[in-house]
Amino acid sequence: MKLQNKAEKLSEKVFLGGPVQWFETIGRLQLITLLSEGLYPESKILDIGCGCLRGGYWLIHFLNSDCYFGIEPNQEMLEAGISNLLEPDLLKQKQPRFDNNTKFDSSVFNEKFDFFLARSIWTHSSKDNILTMLKAFLRDSKKNGIFLTSVYKKRFFSKRSDYKGNKWVGRSHECNKAGQVYHSLSWVKKQCEKRGLAAEEIKDKGYNYGNQIWLKIIRK
Repeated sequence: MKLQNKAEKLSEKVFLGGPVQWFETIGRLQLITLLSEGLYPESKILDIGCGCLRGGYWLIHFLNSDCYFGIEPNQEMLEAGISNLLEPDLLKQKQPRFDNNTKFDSSVFNEKFDFFLARSIWTHSSKDNILTMLKAFLRDSKKNGIFLTSVYKKRFFSKRSDYKGNKWVGRSHECNKAGQVYHSLSWVKKQCEKRGLAAEEIKDKGYNYGNQIWLKIIRK
């Protein structure tokens, strides 16, 4: 059965974290984006909020053994993806590692990563959550590490204020209510600069989709 068909069938039982009709396409585009930024089979990547492996499916297949790491608090969603989307022998072959912590704590793996990935995570996160992820990136990535994350285009949330709350907004392991938040790109860049990081939008590559744009964060 094709991945898209598997996802559509699984969506009848479990929330998959986004529009099911684009499940396969969005996951594949995540891999393409990472490849455009220098992902190799031997790269080690941390997938923050990996969900049911919409992007992880492609990354686990592409990467060498012991190179994919995922954090997902929603254990039911993650286990559904592992059991229903991944081929039976893939876990044994590729040895991906997962953790269910709710604090975006990348140190649990005791690794230095080439890539941090947080697709559709900052669009639900508080500013404290974002700062926690930036701190983790500085601590647990390699010197030339890259953090790819996404935010909503400003015009999409032109009538909504910059999110100042301290809670996750949207469906999760603790909430069934949909929701999104907007963070000012100037705020993101300022917080990165304070920490010796630089953030820029990935433009004109055709890899943005939906109402979100990719941001690339690196050390200066």
